[in-house]
Amino acid sequence: MKAIVDLFSTDYGLFSIGVILFVIFMGWWFYRFFARKIEESERAERQSQP
Repeated sequence: MKAIVDLFSTDYGLFSIGVILFVIFMGWWFYRFFARKIEESERAERQSQP
């Protein structure tokens, strides 16, 4: 229980939450970015084939 209190009430706990959320958001953004680029690449390959 002390860990939860420290997580939400101290500066280093709040910073940790911020970093965790940022990393999750960054992973989600990179997943979407690379999936979109792969899809564009596959679409361009299909169009260039006779």
